Amino acid sequence: MTKKTILCLALGSPALPDPLNAAVEGWEVYSAVTLAEARRQLQARHMQVGVLLVEAHDEQSCAAMDGFLHEHWDVHWVAVLHAPALESPAWRQLVHDHCGDFHTWPLDAQRLRHTLGHAHGLAALRHPQPGCRAAQPEPALTGQSAAIARLRRQIVKVAGASAPVLIAGESGSGKELAAQAVHAHSPRRDGPFVPINCGAIPAALIQSELFGYERGAFTGAAREKRGLIETAQGGSIFLDEIGDLPMELQANLLRFLQEKTIYRLGSTRSIAVDVRVIAASHVNLAQAVARGAFREDLYYRLNVLALDVPPLRERREDLLPLAEQFFHTYASERAPRVKGFSVRAAQAIRDHDWPGNVRELLNRVRRAMVMAEGRLIQPHDLGLSAAPAPHVAAPLDDARIRAERDAIDASLQRAGRNITLAARDLGVSRMTLYRLLAKHGMVAPSHGCYTAAPPPK
Repeated sequence: MTKKTILCLALGSPALPDPLNAAVEGWEVYSAVTLAEARRQLQARHMQVGVLLVEAHDEQSCAAMDGFLHEHWDVHWVAVLHAPALESPAWRQLVHDHCGDFHTWPLDAQRLRHTLGHAHGLAALRHPQPGCRAAQPEPALTGQSAAIARLRRQIVKVAGASAPVLIAGESGSGKELAAQAVHAHSPRRDGPFVPINCGAIPAALIQSELFGYERGAFTGAAREKRGLIETAQGGSIFLDEIGDLPMELQANLLRFLQEKTIYRLGSTRSIAVDVRVIAASHVNLAQAVARGAFREDLYYRLNVLALDVPPLRERREDLLPLAEQFFHTYASERAPRVKGFSVRAAQAIRDHDWPGNVRELLNRVRRAMVMAEGRLIQPHDLGLSAAPAPHVAAPLDDARIRAERDAIDASLQRAGRNITLAARDLGVSRMTLYRLLAKHGMVAPSHGCYTAAPPPK
């Protein structure tokens, strides 16, 4: 049974009123009288339900409270405030955006107790395993698909070596994240990681940017400057899109790989640099060598340890975990009312081919978080089309399961995610509805909505 813990945030009011004490009897109660103390309480322990006890309802305290609630959006908040506070547009908006319910004075302890119990029930759907938020997946390589698991194992193997690494993969697939993971697992992890996009630096500047220059080397060189390779001393340098490097610079890079020394522009003195080179390209460098666009000797110098980052369409099991991670990472950008992805949005994410890979998924999720008009992100918010109805007739059992799941989803949509109202609409008890949710895998992740299991095939 889930432990019933609650945070009572009573700004400037150390003693909780008797009706509130009566309502939370049987709960494990933690109190805070400042927003800073409330933050510490929420960081120290897992709490799913919170009560806002609002005494002062000025605009300044409303703005501070709004920022706090935006930060801790995944707690089910219930507001307790005086009726005049609701005459303020700012406080009305805050309660609408952040609170599942509100009560005004004089308090009805029994009604408030019922509200808090309902909030706890909804929280149990959102967080099926208390404390699960502490076990965050590795940000750089989110996912449990076979392809990403294989890449993780390869990264651990190559990280311990000192030889150059060549990473292949489509644009937007996460080559730089793989390079960061190699550096983070290597003995050079305490040194700098310097990423360079070879295609983004103008050809006229790339020599001086990579290798640096001496004072007076050219007009405007008023002082010496260390190059990017030199700044990575003791660490790793990541040369992204190395296939775009001009041929004359390829020769200089080859010399550096062979001799571990560089020459600044305008200097005759060599500088020893201890740097591991990690390179990446979305083009096939072997084919570039064949057509004379890339030096063969440099290709073999770089291609000592090879990694291949799989495109997103080959790791579909990771689509929703990635989308959920982005939802959490950019939570400060979302509209306050947006709580997660709808079942239809989740299915649209699964069905899309993702030609732009992880970068496309990130951009679509961030846009949807801002533009969504309801509490749940829909396919059109992501710029995706809802999945069309299948043309192949499904077996009778599959059709019945699909219809039952769709009926539950539609009822919850109409009821505004209120379990009691949805159960009444379906003509079943609340416990039956909870069992149906569990049966269909419609258990909510940490962002606050449920996600259905994929339809039967």
